[in-house]
Amino acid sequence: MHENIAAVPGPLLDWYAVNKRTLPWRGIGDPYQVLVSEIMLQQTRVAAVIPYYLRWMESLPSVEALAEVPEERLMKLWQGLGYYSRARNLHRAALMVMEEYGGQFPQSHRELLRLPGVGDYTAGAVASIAFGQAVPAVDGNVLRVAARLTGSEEDILDPAVRRRFREEMAAVIPADRPGEFNQALMDLGAMVCLPNGAPVCGHCPLEALCAANRLGLQNVLPVRRKKAPRRTEELTVYLLLRDGRMAVRRRAETGLLAGLWEFPHVAGTLDDGQAGTPLSFWNLRAREWRKKLTAKHVFTHVEWRMTGYLLEAEGEGSGLTWVSRKELAELAVPSAFAKFLEEACRVLEKEAMQ
Repeated sequence: MHENIAAVPGPLLDWYAVNKRTLPWRGIGDPYQVLVSEIMLQQTRVAAVIPYYLRWMESLPSVEALAEVPEERLMKLWQGLGYYSRARNLHRAALMVMEEYGGQFPQSHRELLRLPGVGDYTAGAVASIAFGQAVPAVDGNVLRVAARLTGSEEDILDPAVRRRFREEMAAVIPADRPGEFNQALMDLGAMVCLPNGAPVCGHCPLEALCAANRLGLQNVLPVRRKKAPRRTEELTVYLLLRDGRMAVRRRAETGLLAGLWEFPHVAGTLDDGQAGTPLSFWNLRAREWRKKLTAKHVFTHVEWRMTGYLLEAEGEGSGLTWVSRKELAELAVPSAFAKFLEEACRVLEKEAMQ
C-alpha cells in the first residue's frame, strides 16, 4: 500500500462535501439510474450526457420500460451519443434483470459483472453508489489521480498496473461511505486533476500528498502507451430523392454503427464526371444533380471524409428504403451523417410544401 493513497479518504471526502457536482443522477441511489448514467458517460463528456440522460429517463423511467422498448425507439433515444453498442447492451442488461432477477438488480459486484456491457468500473460504481458495497470504481480518471499521487511512471493502460491501483483503492475505501468516495474521485479527476497536463493543483485537497506536484511531474504523468494512428477513409454519400421521398438503408447488424440507418454511399472519392456511376448499384438513374456537400466525422480509430451529392433519381432503387420527412425523423441515423440528415430533412420539407 502506497502511503499517499492510504492518506486519501479524509481530505478527499471533506473536499467532496463542499465541492461535489450537482448531477441529475446523483443522490437517488437507484441502480437503474446509476447504470444508465455510467454507461452513457463511457468516453462521453458529462455536459453532453445530461440532456440525453434526462430525455432517456422521461421515456424509459424504469428497468421494466427499458426491457420492453422497441429497438428503433431505443436507438432513436441514443442517436448522437455514439458507441451504439452501449445502448444495445443496456437493453440486454434490462432483459436479464427482468428475466433472471425478477426485476431486481443484483447487488454484488460479481453478479453485476454478469450484465451485458458492465465491466469492473461500472459494476463498482453501481455496487457502491446504489447498494453501499465497499467496492472501488477505477477508470481513467482514478488511474490518473493514483499515478500522480504516487509518482508512478508505469503505463496506466497495463492491466497489472490497473489491478494494483484497484487493490490499493479497495484497501482504503471507507465501508460507511463507498459511493461518496468513488464519486469524489470521479469529481476530483473531472474538476481538478485534469488530463493533458493541466491539473489545478492549487485547488486539490490532495496537493500536500501528491508526488507529481512535489516533483513537478504533473505534465508528464500519467504515462500511457501510444495509440495506433487513426486511419482515414474517403466516402461518397448520395442523397437520393424520388417522388418526394429520400433513400436510406440499414447497416449490417455487426460492426461499426451496427443496425443504424444511413444514406447510401460507396467507398472512395469520385470526381464529378464519375459521380453517377455507382447509381447503377441500386438500379437508379440520375434525373437532376442539385447540390454537392462535404463533411467529416472522427471515430476512435477511423476518420471519415465524405463528399455528398443531392440528386433526383429514377428507377427501381434496389436495396433501398424510401422515406418521408416524418419517417426519416423517426429513424436512428448516426451523427456521422448529421450534415446530410439536415439537408435531407430540409429538402423533404420543401418537397412536401410543393
